[in-house]
Amino acid sequence: MIPNLYEPSGWLPLFFLVAMGIAMVAYVVLDGYDLGVGILLNQASESEKDIMISSIGPFWDANETWLVLGVGVLLIAFPMAHGIILTELYLPAGIMLAGLILRGVSFDFRAKAHLKQKSVWNFLFFFGSLVTAASQGVMVGREVIGFDSGFLGWVFAFLVALCLPAGYALLGAGWLIMKTSDELQLKAVGWARKCLLLTGLGVGVISVATPFFSAEIAAKWFTFPNIFFLLPFPILTITCFFFIDLNLLKLQRRKIAPVWLPFALSVGIFVLAFLGIAYSLFPYIVVDKMTIWQAAAATESLWVIFWGAVIVLPTIIGYTIYSYKIFWGKAEPLSYY
Repeated sequence: MIPNLYEPSGWLPLFFLVAMGIAMVAYVVLDGYDLGVGILLNQASESEKDIMISSIGPFWDANETWLVLGVGVLLIAFPMAHGIILTELYLPAGIMLAGLILRGVSFDFRAKAHLKQKSVWNFLFFFGSLVTAASQGVMVGREVIGFDSGFLGWVFAFLVALCLPAGYALLGAGWLIMKTSDELQLKAVGWARKCLLLTGLGVGVISVATPFFSAEIAAKWFTFPNIFFLLPFPILTITCFFFIDLNLLKLQRRKIAPVWLPFALSVGIFVLAFLGIAYSLFPYIVVDKMTIWQAAAATESLWVIFWGAVIVLPTIIGYTIYSYKIFWGKAEPLSYY
């Protein structure tokens, strides 16, 4: 039951749910494309790898700020849910952190290592990116189905773990199409077309499986008038896929087409997928078990962190926009000397 939203005990948990949602969407999109670039790294030549790393160099570390913010909001604003979620996701979360550490180490060491060792650190950057993306796929899959521990639940989680890296690679390829030129840009177009199919499979699998694992979500999807609230999401998602493929085909044939469109529409797919999941799960933070109001901290505690969030969230958004404005433009080959 939804409480009175005019009371602080009603709207404060909703505020922090939105703040956490903004943080997680920002993380998935921003760190998603640089994870995607890392996943694609093994497909490029040595000189192209330097350009690819250069394209994400000013941004990749700061992009992870959003993950810290999202998990921080979960811990502070929804402590009861935090305990349940991280207990269930302890192993994939640990693997994800190991992947992020490996990426950070590899990013720095590849710039300082002897040329003979550089290929090793390039591979480890690719491997760390893939492990991070796959573990996040398991986490998303487990969360969406309410941590179902049956065989089908784990099959679903591992299917998402296969498809989420493809979605990140699609974002990464779209980023490279914008940030590079000539032969590497053409390669990125080819990578994007290959990733588009697996990304579509991932979105389809999540869409089909989610109502299967939850009767309440199924009722929300397939009863009137609720079905009309959900209908725009699949229609807009299919439209995004269609125009991405059309744009990539033009670029592959060296026709004039906007280079920013594949990345922008890929972001649109992720945002629509997130909104669809949010619509399906609301008001639950743990599917069919705990609502955001049941999981929320005491109202007095939420008031204290509310004023901090009002300052911190706009600040992070501001410096993120500013950094992208400063470092915008085509990537150039790295020079370490």
